[in-house]
Amino acid sequence: MTPSIIHIEDALKDREKYTWIDARSESEFLKGHLPGAVNVPLLNNEERKEIGIAYKTLGRSAAVKLGLALVGPKMSELYGIYESLAKEKPLLFYCWRGGLRSLISSTLFQWSGHKVYRLNGGYKAYRQWSQEQFQRRFKYIVLSGATGSGKTEILHLLHDQRIQIIDLEGLANHKGSAFGGLGKPAQPSTEAFENLLAEKLSELTIDRPVVFENESRLIGTCFLPQPIWDGLQTGPIIQLNVTLERRLERLSNEYGGFSSDLLIDKIQAISKKLGGQHAKSAQEMVVSGDTKGWIEAVLVYYDKTYSYSAEKNKERTKLLDFEWETEESIMSSTNAIIELIKELY
Repeated sequence: MTPSIIHIEDALKDREKYTWIDARSESEFLKGHLPGAVNVPLLNNEERKEIGIAYKTLGRSAAVKLGLALVGPKMSELYGIYESLAKEKPLLFYCWRGGLRSLISSTLFQWSGHKVYRLNGGYKAYRQWSQEQFQRRFKYIVLSGATGSGKTEILHLLHDQRIQIIDLEGLANHKGSAFGGLGKPAQPSTEAFENLLAEKLSELTIDRPVVFENESRLIGTCFLPQPIWDGLQTGPIIQLNVTLERRLERLSNEYGGFSSDLLIDKIQAISKKLGGQHAKSAQEMVVSGDTKGWIEAVLVYYDKTYSYSAEKNKERTKLLDFEWETEESIMSSTNAIIELIKELY
């Protein structure tokens, strides 16, 4: 019995059927991998480097022999890891191109009689699939609003009402501003972010609108794919108007619990954009515990940037007031967005 070859489209249709095993090195996995995959390197970073040198200097045959010599002593350990991972689901192995690493790994485990799968074309085939998701012609709608408007929360209110959404900030683990990483897990690499985004896009249909939050091309350290960025630059915009008082209240609740040192560091990072006096004043208010005060000082910069963008895009913008005062007003405002979405498409 040999490992069954499976193509990426078929594998993804039944992705929950398998435990996905990434046989590449740790650094390759960290750069980007199939979401949910488990990294069990056939060769670690140093071993892969050794084989690369052998291939360049001595040729393929010598590199293969070295690889077998390095893998041989680890076979029993690898088999034990595979066995522990295969208790509930069959294993699906992949490497970069679906070559030797996934072939050796999957063959080793199938010797025991387990049903084993190997991904045709490997991670490279998955990356091609992910790039194809960005080319789909979605009906983009951009949700815009000044900092503190609650755009991400509104996105999820829309999702609860069966509106298609993509939460870019959630996928990037960052809210986009200098303060956007506070309280968030480490950001994925841009490649890993693209994979997560592609997975979400694959769940959506192109015959219904998709609402995105208005973003810069760079969300923290994650770059938006060019086709997605282009869609955000051309789709109709729903601009939410939320009172300054409500925005300050929301931002105070969101950032008021962080340490003074951390907040001062973040303000210092944008001091040139704020201007020396605004930055100094904001830092002094952080120290004194005036949360709304320092946030309002910082908003001088963010609101100016937002106003410039809003003016530039006013020809494709629809304005809408959003009220956060009561549950009833929140639902009413959400329904108003839904009605506007229907008008736009």
